[in-house]
Amino acid sequence: MDELFEKIERLKEERNAVIMAHNYQPPEVQDVADLLGDSLELARKAVKTDADVIVFAGVDFMAETAKILNPEKTVLIPVRNATCAMANMLRVEHILEAKRKYPDAPVVLYVNTTADTKALADVTVTSANAVKIVEKLDSDVVIFGPDRNLASYVARMTGKKVIPVPPDGHCYVHRKFTVEDVERARELHPNARLMVHPECEPEVQERADLIASTGGMIRHAPEHDEWVVFTEREMVYRLQKLYPNIKFHPAREDAVCVGMKAVTLRSVYESLRDMKYRVEVPEPIAEKARKAIERMLEMS
Repeated sequence: MDELFEKIERLKEERNAVIMAHNYQPPEVQDVADLLGDSLELARKAVKTDADVIVFAGVDFMAETAKILNPEKTVLIPVRNATCAMANMLRVEHILEAKRKYPDAPVVLYVNTTADTKALADVTVTSANAVKIVEKLDSDVVIFGPDRNLASYVARMTGKKVIPVPPDGHCYVHRKFTVEDVERARELHPNARLMVHPECEPEVQERADLIASTGGMIRHAPEHDEWVVFTEREMVYRLQKLYPNIKFHPAREDAVCVGMKAVTLRSVYESLRDMKYRVEVPEPIAEKARKAIERMLEMS
């Protein structure tokens, strides 16, 4: 592994490349990354980087977002089929159908969506800023996709009517968490607080001490000395590395995103070595999607 680390560092220098990695990436990929974060943080960092090449260790919609924001840069994804099941649940026709029913409602899309759906959005959001952005919109009704649980959380926090598209969009990892997991966590770790991602089911959110995006979890972690973490398992590695004196426990060991785990240290190395796989977004789609993403960055 040390040899791969060295090779990657050498190639990064040769190619003026930067490695961006999501908080759900395997530990060794997190360790080699230059920039780590949640979707919002990585979108912000993508705009600011002066690298010529971005290697995006994450799933395809994230690499697409980086390309949309950096059309002049080379953006690589180490594994071509690293994808997000939830992002793929939302299709263009879902949005068009909702717009026919609610023609005046703005379309608010989670960044966990494909580029062609983002092109139909008025603004994109992440779990970190969805409530803030929906509150700012001058409409009491919004079309929101694709995560139903995040839509429900936004509706509860803003008091607005939030129309989920599709009706049952969800993250299979966060849907695994149950009320029984909450009860078990309370029994096993009586001194711990529970941090829960807003993609979890409402009944799990209701029993949490903190509902937050992964970026929010990082910001709030110092408020207590022990936490049980209700999101993708690798978030515990990220938190433990940042705060070695705080205890973190995964709520479930099987809370694993297959798309995120498709990326390995070797695939990151091969991506840099062979300059593969290049991410391209057709400019007419990219231009529309860029407006929605840039509006998010302005509003948040």
